[in-house]
Amino acid sequence: MLYTHTGFMSALLIHLDIADLVIGGCGTGQGYLNAVMQYPGMTCGHLLSPLDAWLFARINSGNCVSLALNQGYGWAGELNLGFIFDRLFSVEWGSGYPEERREPQRESREALKSISEATHKSFPEILLSLPGQIVLPALKHLVSEGILNLESPGRETIKEAARKRLGRE
Repeated sequence: MLYTHTGFMSALLIHLDIADLVIGGCGTGQGYLNAVMQYPGMTCGHLLSPLDAWLFARINSGNCVSLALNQGYGWAGELNLGFIFDRLFSVEWGSGYPEERREPQRESREALKSISEATHKSFPEILLSLPGQIVLPALKHLVSEGILNLESPGRETIKEAARKRLGRE
């Protein structure tokens, strides 16, 4: 799959409340970041360092992380990844930095959320209007891996659109 698929899958997992946070990436991290940011309600951080992770959690408090997988993941790459995740999950999300900027940063996050809602289609509309070459491989993968259960309760309008795309009406 391409980052166009994983970006769609990531947004779908967030919108179905299957995940609170998704972590992905590609060579530079930019492709995945741009793909996932095409969807409503997605706030993705491009993390190149542990400091990026720490600041993203405190200031942006988003629901998606993009890693540049061609940088820093060779020899001892597992340590770099560990340092990034340690920093990402070591702080209270949305706590602000510096601390006195907490409220203006929260207000900015809320403003971005409102902008995203106003400028995007709903997720069911997206599911029904995106090209099949993006939606179908992603949906089939999530269903076959047991990640997405289209018959479970919750988020019915999204699941109904997914069933329609898969021909399971």
